[in-house]
Amino acid sequence: MKILHIGREENMERYPAPDYIAEEIETVSLPMGKRPEDYLDAMEEAQVIVADAMADVPGALIRKMPHLKMIHSEGVAYNRIDLKTAKEREIYVCNCRGMNASAVAEQTVFLMQGMLKNVLLNDRGVREGRQIQIKEGYMVRGDLKELSDCKAGLIGLGDIGKSTAALLAAYHTETYYYKRHPLSKEEEKQYKVTYLPLEKLLETCDIISLHLPVTEETQRMCDKNFFGKMKEGAYFVNTSRGELVDDQALINALKAGKLSMAALDTLSHEPVQKDHILLRQPEEIRNKLLFSPHIGGITASSFRRGYAMIWENVERILRGEKPMNVVNEK
Repeated sequence: MKILHIGREENMERYPAPDYIAEEIETVSLPMGKRPEDYLDAMEEAQVIVADAMADVPGALIRKMPHLKMIHSEGVAYNRIDLKTAKEREIYVCNCRGMNASAVAEQTVFLMQGMLKNVLLNDRGVREGRQIQIKEGYMVRGDLKELSDCKAGLIGLGDIGKSTAALLAAYHTETYYYKRHPLSKEEEKQYKVTYLPLEKLLETCDIISLHLPVTEETQRMCDKNFFGKMKEGAYFVNTSRGELVDDQALINALKAGKLSMAALDTLSHEPVQKDHILLRQPEEIRNKLLFSPHIGGITASSFRRGYAMIWENVERILRGEKPMNVVNEK
């Protein structure tokens, strides 16, 4: 079997195929951002494409690969793969569902804590020799919060959302969720969550956290109307995708004091450059933004779990079987 890998060659080297199928596969790796013609020249006859979750796999490439049977995201996201063309050609598109659930959940709770404890300004203050002034300020105002003081609202409750809910339960956080199809009462009890309609969730919760894929329906869903419905002084977390957020609407909510802070592991238009609108704000707004470089789901353990899924699906294709985690069946 021939595999075209679009992404970092080191991934294939670090997480190689198990010995029992290694002799049956041939792999060519090319970086992201190449033209379809470049990938075709490298391995037009490939039966499988393994693609970085941020890599484009366009119809122009898919249509010209006559032996292609499966396109597999290296991660959970698959919004850059032309699902329609793949379905038309009866090619499976698969993802590594659940591979990074615990890792992203940890990052989510870390960012929540980072905002509540305002690690950005506190770290800077200690480095500037203002440790005691900052400490006394909190004691005078009495406004330093714990997660148990907050109501958290999770928008989306897939694998990552459920893992986040489980962590929040350990902090004794009152947790609510919204999704199109609510969980059963038994599952709600298991994850210690309560369903609320979206508008009620925004009005009720002190912290709102996104756990959604990017679709036509969810793109830029966090707009002026969304932030306007949030609780005054609430906190906002995005560890999903930057494309879910209207950046200008977020800035306006921070300026107006509607939001106390926003913590973002991902921004629109990645890789993020210095001229990104969220990075060009005055100090007052910059102090209300806590960033991390989209690292929530890229732990070593996440990749080990993900590549175990990829190689199992490659083995299934070799055996003529249907792979797991197919995302383009509907």
